Amino acid sequence: MRLAESAGASQHALVRGGRSRPDPKYFAGSGKVAEIAQAARELNAACVIFNHPLTGAQQRNLEKELGRRVLDRTELILEIFGQRARTNEGKLQVELAQLEHLSTRLVRGWSHLERQRGGLGKTGGPGEKQLELDRRTIGQRVSRLRGKLDQLRHRREVQRRARARGPVLSVSLVGYTNAGKSTLFNALARARAYEADQLFATLDTTTRRIFVPGAGEVVLSDTVGFIRELPHSLVAAFRATLEETVRADLLLHVVDSASPSRARQAADVNAVLAEIGAERVPQLQVWNKTDLSGLAPGLERDEYGRISRVLVSARTGAGLGELRDALSEAAREHLSARRTPSSQAISI
Repeated sequence: MRLAESAGASQHALVRGGRSRPDPKYFAGSGKVAEIAQAARELNAACVIFNHPLTGAQQRNLEKELGRRVLDRTELILEIFGQRARTNEGKLQVELAQLEHLSTRLVRGWSHLERQRGGLGKTGGPGEKQLELDRRTIGQRVSRLRGKLDQLRHRREVQRRARARGPVLSVSLVGYTNAGKSTLFNALARARAYEADQLFATLDTTTRRIFVPGAGEVVLSDTVGFIRELPHSLVAAFRATLEETVRADLLLHVVDSASPSRARQAADVNAVLAEIGAERVPQLQVWNKTDLSGLAPGLERDEYGRISRVLVSARTGAGLGELRDALSEAAREHLSARRTPSSQAISI
């Protein structure tokens, strides 16, 4: 399981199961939970990871039954994001998502005080009081984080408006996590953005101006990778970062051509783009890692002569010339559209 490995966990056992609907108490059935408990005891596992989102009650019941920490898919992704965040904005966004997730599960830490409630008219017991204090503390911190992120968002909006005043094409790299976006960004921009063979290697948006022959300057942005069932709390927390995607003139949708799941991954990316309101931004598919898939690098067009996709290897540089040609063509169409107000957005 790549997510667990990316978080630094070692997988010792994998338990699969299927149900028509989740069990309201444990998510998995009682028999499957007993099987998980036995495997965890035999392996002396430190924690049990569910590749599904769990409710607070399900997580609490599972920890009580299994006798060890339980992580669901959302908490696992939050753990990875916490490890990967490098810039101040990235850390703020991760902390916001973590606090908003924690606020829905506060009862887990104070369940031992539940029976002390009541006895003084309308005043609750110690458990209720502590919960309210925790909720208030988290709420205040969330408000401060949102204020700081709004300031950073305003600053980015000013920078974006300054760029929009000139005839410069704004391009954002999007794609499934570990598709090679940062490697492609470094190859095109001659930059040194962090790249690694791991999920969510990049959390922070990096922007560079690049020169494309025949088109002039193009603003290129590298963004956070997407994944199947990306938690809504993360999408909301990273909305300021993802606005680079929504406001772009063109999206380079980077696809891992060597992945057997590339079609599903591309569909998952398009689903997230629709969630953040970027589904109408013109998109060009860039099939990366041709050195691993064996596909021939180059530029492909459809029956109408429009570019359908570009096949490249960001690692070896094969096909990057054709990708620059595609960007040059897109930039010229963008400039033509700006000169003609009634023109529609570019299609590539």
